[in-house]
Amino acid sequence: MNPVLIDQLLRATQETLLMTGASGLASLIFGLPLGLVLTLTDRGGIMRSRSVNWLLGGLVNAFRSVPFIILLVALIPFTRLVVGTSLGTWAAIVPLSVAAIPYYARMAEVSLREVDPNLVEAARAMGATRWTIVREVLVPEALPGLVAGFVVTLVTLVGATAVAGAIGAGGLGDLAIRYGYQRFQTDVMIAVVALLVAMVWLLQWGGDRLVARLDHRKG
Repeated sequence: MNPVLIDQLLRATQETLLMTGASGLASLIFGLPLGLVLTLTDRGGIMRSRSVNWLLGGLVNAFRSVPFIILLVALIPFTRLVVGTSLGTWAAIVPLSVAAIPYYARMAEVSLREVDPNLVEAARAMGATRWTIVREVLVPEALPGLVAGFVVTLVTLVGATAVAGAIGAGGLGDLAIRYGYQRFQTDVMIAVVALLVAMVWLLQWGGDRLVARLDHRKG
């Protein structure tokens, strides 16, 4: 592999990391509160509201049901409105974030639902406010699951960035298509696959270690 391709490979890796990191951060900032609201407004929740839960749940399901490649194209006008273009790394972050937020919201909801309801009832009996219950009971108790779900979201995003590369988003996916597929450069394709596997492995390994540590502290 010549130096030019190596330089492009490094740049594409940076773009993939940027897309994954930025959209992952968006999923955490918006997806976790959304998951909390879905949990709190559901039956048995401390802020039960059938209408709010139905509306938010419907929106989450609607976005999750759309294949990412279709969502990518459908959001082109919105992407242009937000970042001024539909091409490039920053443009790809918009649909990646839109896809990741409801995905992680459901992952967070599952983890929050697993918290022992007796702990919540005990906190309410002691006069804890709703915010105190969320901050001191729900999130700490569900933290290992929340972290595990976030790691799964990041791993999913790594794969999604490769799909985004198919329509000019940059990153390793774009490099694999332009050189590995269209120009039949097998070494580029192998290098891209190896880098993607390494990213996923490192994310999963680091996430598993963190979850195990949180479980140990919780126990």
